[in-house]
Amino acid sequence: MSARLDYFGNPVGGKFLKALVSANRTLASSPLPLPVQELVRMRASQINGCAVCLDIHTKEAAAAGETDVRINLVAVWREANVFTEAERAALEVTEQACRMADGGVVTDEAWANAAKHFDEDQLAALVGVISLINAFNRMNAIIQNPGGDYRVGQFA
Repeated sequence: MSARLDYFGNPVGGKFLKALVSANRTLASSPLPLPVQELVRMRASQINGCAVCLDIHTKEAAAAGETDVRINLVAVWREANVFTEAERAALEVTEQACRMADGGVVTDEAWANAAKHFDEDQLAALVGVISLINAFNRMNAIIQNPGGDYRVGQFA
């Protein structure tokens, strides 16, 4: 499988990606813990069926010290006992946000639960991480960018 378009090599796509990568760097340095960010990126990518993003974020999480058990159980986080209450709250907001196109909403209950664990700056970063990974997921799905070849730090 190969991508429909070399988005990195395209002048317009390259400029757009540069802006997305810049936004990602801003979020990476935010007060939202990096493990939470990677769990959110993985779960959103699973929901959205984005192989390349899932490839990237599972490998980056592992390189940052995330365990295989937690990486493997992200898809079934509700049934797993390896995630903190804060991580569960972030994953719930992520799932609800990713399914808005299906008529869902981020419920007041899910937001209030997240607000118990994260301050306003962290919540702002959480919204940013969810929004940005959804943009990356959709871009990659449209151009059918395949996963599997990512090397840790490749886009650093």
